[in-house]
Amino acid sequence: MNRFLASLGEAMRSIKVRVTLSAVAALALGIGVTTLVLVHEAERDTLAAQTDRELREAQRTAAILSQRVMERQRALADTAAAFDPATLQDDTRRTDFMTGKPVLRSMFANIFLASSDGRMLSFADAQGVRQPQVSIADRAYFKLTVAEQRPVISEPLPGRVSDEPVVVFTQPLVRAGQMYGVIGGAWRLKSHGLLADLVDDPDGSDSALVVVTDTQGRILAHPVTARIMQSIEGEPRLAEGYRHWLSMGGATGGAVEPAGLLVRQPGEVMTVAGAAGLDWLVWRAQPEAGLLAPLHAARRQALAWAAGIVLVCSLGVLATIGRLLRPLSMLRRRAATLFDEGADVHAGWPEVGGEVGALARVLRHVGAERAQLESFNGQVLAKLQSVLSAAPVGILFTRARCFELVSAEMCRLIGRTEAELLGKPARMIYASGDDYDALGPQVTAAFAAGLSYEGELRFLRADGSTFWGQLRGQPVQPGNPDAGTIWTLADISAQVSSREVLEWSASHDPLTGLANRKLFEQRATRLLQRRPDSLPSAIVMIDLDRFKPINDTAGHAAGDAMLKLIGQAISERVRGGDLVARLGGDEFALLLENCPRPAARRVAMSVQEAVANAVLLWEGRALQVGASLGIAELLPTTPSLEAWLNEADMACYQAKAEGRGAVRTSSGVPLRVVGGAPVER
Repeated sequence: MNRFLASLGEAMRSIKVRVTLSAVAALALGIGVTTLVLVHEAERDTLAAQTDRELREAQRTAAILSQRVMERQRALADTAAAFDPATLQDDTRRTDFMTGKPVLRSMFANIFLASSDGRMLSFADAQGVRQPQVSIADRAYFKLTVAEQRPVISEPLPGRVSDEPVVVFTQPLVRAGQMYGVIGGAWRLKSHGLLADLVDDPDGSDSALVVVTDTQGRILAHPVTARIMQSIEGEPRLAEGYRHWLSMGGATGGAVEPAGLLVRQPGEVMTVAGAAGLDWLVWRAQPEAGLLAPLHAARRQALAWAAGIVLVCSLGVLATIGRLLRPLSMLRRRAATLFDEGADVHAGWPEVGGEVGALARVLRHVGAERAQLESFNGQVLAKLQSVLSAAPVGILFTRARCFELVSAEMCRLIGRTEAELLGKPARMIYASGDDYDALGPQVTAAFAAGLSYEGELRFLRADGSTFWGQLRGQPVQPGNPDAGTIWTLADISAQVSSREVLEWSASHDPLTGLANRKLFEQRATRLLQRRPDSLPSAIVMIDLDRFKPINDTAGHAAGDAMLKLIGQAISERVRGGDLVARLGGDEFALLLENCPRPAARRVAMSVQEAVANAVLLWEGRALQVGASLGIAELLPTTPSLEAWLNEADMACYQAKAEGRGAVRTSSGVPLRVVGGAPVER
């Protein structure tokens, strides 16, 4: 009997037995089962009613979108009816006409007038009316307008002038049955508000997501403008619904009409409606959680009442558990001070039996061992800090991509204190996030091969300035990334700057700053090697006319100034990707990549005109030169760079032989500037 009582007493001191007593209170939770079933039924009815409302909203938005499109088509048609061919051919009348159309301009981000061959004659936007040197003849919407002589709404595409994604509306200009031009307007999908106000929620009161797409799923309007022109499949709240719509024959079978359609999207009430007369769709997604919020609140209230009942029933049990766990509370308080500096590791522990007593003895032993280890670690850290303070390079230790140890030199390099770095992510000291992301795989590969990592990267100081640093890394324990990495960092900005100056000087002309012959021939050789992908391309040789008299009469300083002026004039007339080079003396060259022969001729004639119009004011004199230009097109049969250059040189020599101031192509068709305009000879 005594042994039984002893066993029972030991069992009652067990944490497991005492925690089991508290579990009795959980039985009362069954009270809430009936409440949950009733709320579930109410949720189902609420979703059905909200689905009808969302369908009506999608229909309404699609109808508004269709109305806006028709209004702008009618405005373009009315404007075209009031236009005449004479106005289209007169720059002043065109400008006055477009300036006098404020209502039409307010309907579009920009409007334009184009000739029947695709040349854009006038372009008007918020900055005013201008005449861009662009052509839209290759645009599909322009070709369709000309071919069928009817209004056209384009697919979303990059704007030829603004380079923003746009949708273009066109209207043919027809007089007496003859089409003589095109008037058009563009919606900028990212910056113009005609679509944005249909999908934005200015006051944040509506949790619905509204998006406009074409039938191919390309986003035309989105509350987040960065998603415009991306696929709707990249929008998590709409992707599954879009795939469901496709499975119903949406893109090919016309499954969506202005009447709208309900599609399946997990966690959302999602509808889609088509804009009448357009291949555009309006998508709405309303989170089910928001719709069911009132019912969820009611459920929480019901459960709160149930919890109250459970609480009342559990008070007696909780009181008993509280008294039984009093030694455990004492143990918890003592354990919280286990690592306090100066505390007696053997005092303050509860003197009880069972699991609590056993745990107290284990913790007391851990405390004693930890105090001894701390003393040893303190000595090691003191020695390590001495090393870090004296090191002439930045030293740091990272683990899990965070700083755990930094030297004084490291703090000086970055411009931050030790407290500002310790525990912070290592990413904060890198000037480029891309460089940091690429660093991980490189370091992993080096360590896996048994090597240390070494690289040159840009680093960020606390004041926002950057510097080039040489970074070296070595794992603390090879094969164990969790052990961390030791790094050293040295400032090599001066060495990198000197190297960049040498590299630039090796490939550029020191007088004009243009590419030199070496860089020109390297780029041209790459085009030869990349054929046929590099076709069409062309070389333009430029030889200055009447340059020697400037050196002879005004001096070499004037000649150098003239060469700089000519280099600048040429650079202003070429495209951003074209290469301008000074090959030597008064000889320049252009490398025109992806440039057909007609475009190369236009560039060459523009450069010839710029050189002829360049005037150098020198010691009271106005100095001018001319230029003879030769064009050689890169062909699939061009045998070598030498042959290509020789072909351009021969064309340039022929231009000089025919009187200078001319542009000649290797095909034998020379061009000369007469009266300010280039014409064929």
